[in-house]
Amino acid sequence: MLRVLAVDDEKPLLEELLYLLRSDPRVRSAEGASDATEALRRVTRALESGPDGPDGIDVVFLDIHMAGLTGLDIARLLAGFARPPLIVFVTAHEGFAVQAFDLKAVDYVLKPVRPERLAEAVRRTCAQLGRAEEVPVAAASPAGPPAVVARRRPAPEAAVADRGREQIAVELGGVTRFVAIADIAYVEAQGDYARLHTDEGSHLVRIPLSTLEERWGARGFVRIHRRHLVALARIDELRLDSGTTTVRVGAAELQVSRRHSRELRDLLMRHATG
Repeated sequence: MLRVLAVDDEKPLLEELLYLLRSDPRVRSAEGASDATEALRRVTRALESGPDGPDGIDVVFLDIHMAGLTGLDIARLLAGFARPPLIVFVTAHEGFAVQAFDLKAVDYVLKPVRPERLAEAVRRTCAQLGRAEEVPVAAASPAGPPAVVARRRPAPEAAVADRGREQIAVELGGVTRFVAIADIAYVEAQGDYARLHTDEGSHLVRIPLSTLEERWGARGFVRIHRRHLVALARIDELRLDSGTTTVRVGAAELQVSRRHSRELRDLLMRHATG
């Protein structure tokens, strides 16, 4: 069972997070800290007591925007310890996901926090620590929300939705949406994430670009650069200028690497005449 430290400088949000964590039967204890100084003091005490000590901490659920040191700053400091606790970021801001996972975060939970999404973060933490997560439903507190049983479905941002393989699930602000693959013009690599660009906006998913390239090759998506995967049918223009190849996809102009340039031109010619 997990020993958790939750860090948030907004007291009502911290109390709600602690309530949800304490209601999960896989959590042995959940304590709170309202600022970076208190959080670092508690983690230092936990490390001094050792992994099996009375003050041990397995995982820190960490807000990003706080007065003074940010959650990202705290994570960087913790990374300097020999055996730091795991990190789960809990934030209202989507834009820090790439930095968060560069810091080896276990998960990135968007506010407002939904109980089922927080339970998934707990599941991922248990899996990374090699802890058994199956617990009886009766183990949950009668006063709390229903217990979460093991073998939950995969996180929505980590897999293509099973709707005839025609959509992909994305999560934003606690809401899961299903984006039609046919609406995606191009995909941009962002670390272990990929950003899907549509006519209406963009969506971040926790899937590497190489995985999407393999899955969507038969759907007409082609790799044009180490950072970009493009729907062939959405390319409006191919331009050669002083040895540099670019394509226009809607309002975006994307560079084509030399190794992909010839293949892309051939594909476009076959697509135009076929």
